[in-house]
Amino acid sequence: MSVPPRPSRRRLSDLQLPNLQRQYWHLQNPLSAPLSQVRQRLATGRLVLHSLLAGVLVGLLGCLLRLCLDYAVQWGSLLTGYSPPAVSGEGGLLMAFGQVLPYGLLALPFIAVVSAWLTRQSASDPLSEAVSEYHRRPSLGVGAQLQQLAGNVLGYAAGLPVGRDAVYTALGGLNVTLLGKLVVLSRSEERSLTLASTAAALGLVLHAPLAAAVLLTEVLYRRFEFEFEVLLPALLASVSAYAVYELAYGASALFTLPTLQVPGAAQLPLYALLGLVVAVVAWLNTWAAKAVPDRLTQGYGRYLWAALLGTLIAAIAYWFTPAVLGGGAGWMQLGLGGFLGQEALGYAAWKWLLLALSVRLGFGGGVLPSAATGALLGLGLNALLPSPIDASVCALVSATAYLSVTLNIPVAATLLAVAWGGDGLLPTALIASGLGHAISGHLSFVTGQKRDRLSADIELITPTTTILNAPPLPSQDLLYRVAAPALWVGLSALSLPLPTGVQLLGLERGEDIALPEQAGRVQSGDILDMLANEAAFEVLREQLQLQ
Repeated sequence: MSVPPRPSRRRLSDLQLPNLQRQYWHLQNPLSAPLSQVRQRLATGRLVLHSLLAGVLVGLLGCLLRLCLDYAVQWGSLLTGYSPPAVSGEGGLLMAFGQVLPYGLLALPFIAVVSAWLTRQSASDPLSEAVSEYHRRPSLGVGAQLQQLAGNVLGYAAGLPVGRDAVYTALGGLNVTLLGKLVVLSRSEERSLTLASTAAALGLVLHAPLAAAVLLTEVLYRRFEFEFEVLLPALLASVSAYAVYELAYGASALFTLPTLQVPGAAQLPLYALLGLVVAVVAWLNTWAAKAVPDRLTQGYGRYLWAALLGTLIAAIAYWFTPAVLGGGAGWMQLGLGGFLGQEALGYAAWKWLLLALSVRLGFGGGVLPSAATGALLGLGLNALLPSPIDASVCALVSATAYLSVTLNIPVAATLLAVAWGGDGLLPTALIASGLGHAISGHLSFVTGQKRDRLSADIELITPTTTILNAPPLPSQDLLYRVAAPALWVGLSALSLPLPTGVQLLGLERGEDIALPEQAGRVQSGDILDMLANEAAFEVLREQLQLQ
């Protein structure tokens, strides 16, 4: 008995999809090329305008949020006796002002439970939630978005390990909801502008709009895959938001660096060794957070875990945290100013432990808490050296290595170090982030990160003609990439129940891709390339309940 020949497989670069699309295009309307190109340019211009408008709204909301945080911090300090640092700080974690109030600290477990309840519909920090929404789920409703924002404000004001950046990041989805009241947004525009708004809000608190835009683009995937349809809106929104914010509060650096000696070539090995050690500790921190069982942070276990965490924070604040008087400089700012020595290792140990225990509740998973932990660790290690090197450089390099591991953002971490410390830090920070990424691999606090674009469910609804480098499509048709639904697994690719107006062009399986007549039966994990107009694809979406 003869064995039937195995269907041939072709890589994406060799696929004849462009030829199929070109034939389909000419059959439909051979004169539509100029109109199609004009339509695509108009769509791009529309996204540019919406990104700028989203940035302006974020800038206005950011100014209002800063006023609200100032009042919230004042009330929190009256309750517990300590409060978060001012604008140039990473959060209220273990930073005391004056005399800590023992009875006020007893309220921390209850505040932690309330904050966990408010954020129960988004059981991760706002940054991770934004990534997860982009890949897996529709956006949270307005009520859930307001609850998430309120929960983060409450936790930040009370002294939980919630960074100021987490509060601003929670503005992303809410900002797009408000933008949707002003203009009509398609589903793909809404998802892109949600990340753009998140990047803009993050850029306000980090005082680094360009680095924040790269951060939101880089954090989507565990590999170095940057989506230009996210990066461009994020850049535009971040710049416009920061312009509005500067008009209200003026331009200022996030951290003050009294002295910073640019590292020379002879010092690079020592800074590289420091970054390597910090990266290993950050990897252990991320692994410890992942080791917390899911049952302890879900359902009623979430509130019990929050109560235990609040009790631990209260105990550390009462027995181990020194009282600090002054204008509210955070731990990282104190280290950059040269006020911390070997005691920084003890502070770093507390923050390491609380990050590991709290990140699964959505506390402490942002940028600034991780940066502060890495900076404290680097400062403590530097103080142990017989001949300590520049403290400011150690803090920034260590923060870069720590961020590269905990969020898997080596490029953005390098840009943040340059934004905070100057261009002279670029070689050292780049080495530290590279070592951190090499040590950690794909491990990260961000649970929603996808391994690559092929595994991202966002492609269910995003036109990807540019990804396939295809020619212009008909004015009413777009190319979609759809993860194979479970209902279709096992069916022949030639007999799929497609609605009228939807055409299957190809089927991607791993790195290979085949035409429908060559693909055989649909398998789990396949990606279907479909040509459809928006109305027909909406019918398909409802049929399969695609999100």
